[in-house]
Amino acid sequence: MSSWLDLPADQVDEAAKLLLNWRLTANGVTVRITEVEAYSGLGEDPASHAHRGMTNRNAVMFGPAGRLYVYQIYGMHFCANVVCGETGRAAAVLLRAGEVVDGLELARQRRPAARRDTDLAGGPGKLMQVLALNTAANDSPLMDGSGPATLHPPTEPDKTEQIESGPRVGVSSAHDVPWRFWVSGDPTVSTYRRHTPRRRPPLASR
Repeated sequence: MSSWLDLPADQVDEAAKLLLNWRLTANGVTVRITEVEAYSGLGEDPASHAHRGMTNRNAVMFGPAGRLYVYQIYGMHFCANVVCGETGRAAAVLLRAGEVVDGLELARQRRPAARRDTDLAGGPGKLMQVLALNTAANDSPLMDGSGPATLHPPTEPDKTEQIESGPRVGVSSAHDVPWRFWVSGDPTVSTYRRHTPRRRPPLASR
């Protein structure tokens, strides 16, 4: 089977599936990836940060593959994305959830609100908390060990029959595109919540 690193940007959904069960190590903690979301670019995917073209914020999405794209949401949470596809064409896979497989005590210290170990990295912001990563890691290499985080291949053979797919989370456009993938039956997968547009408060009566 092809490595996700070898796939073109128009196969980012396939790359996302291949990233499941890979392990991400940073700052003394290793997480096995159990849930991901794929995002394409340039007119192909209105939910993608690269939908309207390259900006200072999303430039790393345009390659090369194997780098980390980190952004902040709601002014407090950080999200990690693995850049995929050929250089010059935007594609990235959001790391949504995982299982802490090394550095468990350190992960518990970083996520004291977690009631269960299965919830330690059960969401994109939580995953970044246990790894102690933020935007300082943006545009860093993931494959050669020279960056703050390193991706490692799965320790077990690929089991594609155990992968499920469904709609993406937290996006206002193309949320029903089934580009969220997860390891079937894994307890660390996040709870699905369909996007609900924010309502503007009613105008005060005059």
